[in-house]
Amino acid sequence: MPQDGEELPIKETLEKLRLANGDKLKRVAIILFGKDPNKFYTNIKVKIGRFGINDADLRFHEVLEGNILELLKQVPEMLNLKFLTRPIIFEGLRRIEKDTYPTAAIREMLLNALVHRNYIGSMIQIRVYDDKLTIWNEGNLPEGMTIASLKGHHVSRPRNPLIADVCFKAGFIDSWGRGTLKIFEACENAGLPEATIASLDGGILVTLHNDLIAQAGGQVGGQAGGQVGGQAVETTLDLTDKQKIVFTYIIDNPKISRKELSKKLGINESAVQKHIESLKRKGAIERKGKTSGAWKIIE
Repeated sequence: MPQDGEELPIKETLEKLRLANGDKLKRVAIILFGKDPNKFYTNIKVKIGRFGINDADLRFHEVLEGNILELLKQVPEMLNLKFLTRPIIFEGLRRIEKDTYPTAAIREMLLNALVHRNYIGSMIQIRVYDDKLTIWNEGNLPEGMTIASLKGHHVSRPRNPLIADVCFKAGFIDSWGRGTLKIFEACENAGLPEATIASLDGGILVTLHNDLIAQAGGQVGGQAGGQVGGQAVETTLDLTDKQKIVFTYIIDNPKISRKELSKKLGINESAVQKHIESLKRKGAIERKGKTSGAWKIIE
């Protein structure tokens, strides 16, 4: 028998986790640990899309694949790298970047989707919009459980008990049905609107809402390459809401053009130019260079 601190042989470990019978692996072992699980199940993937004002406005997307443990690492990394940009605020002259959505909420949403999804159905789908983030996984709630019950005390009834057991033993979940409560709590602590959960197309859709954009007076759409996807700046300058949004884009991408700003804001280039001239007059920005130049932030 192995001593404390020693690792069990792989075969014995899988048997103890009830993922193998002798030399035969169970399908769930491939889903959890397989090197190429999509060779056997073509839907062990997570599709992430960045949308603008609606579902027809797809900006870019990625499809990640791998076993559950790999996806638990890959998905947050991809979201942070390409899909979620940090809102910018100013305290005096100090620039501060904050998460658009609480990490704890996204983690619980992803864990719930991976543990409770129907692995015969479609892949997990994550959609990032200007004002919300959604995660959808195929598989309805167990019989007798309702959407409303997820907001309060409810028992843990995993769709995939073996997956849930391994994730529990690995320390990812606590098996007490607290995942959805953690999502609501994380949003409340972050000052965001309450998350929503709904049944949709044979699955469960969880949505995080971010109304900071609406409060700033316009929509700001993040794209690949580090552009803005959240709250407009707070500054000591006397700027209108729209000027704050233009200022935010310029801070995040000093080489942004009037044409790009026009497309993002949904206004014509002459209107963009008026906002830029106002920012220049108020001492927020100045132009360095001509056609290939860039904006210098003064404020």
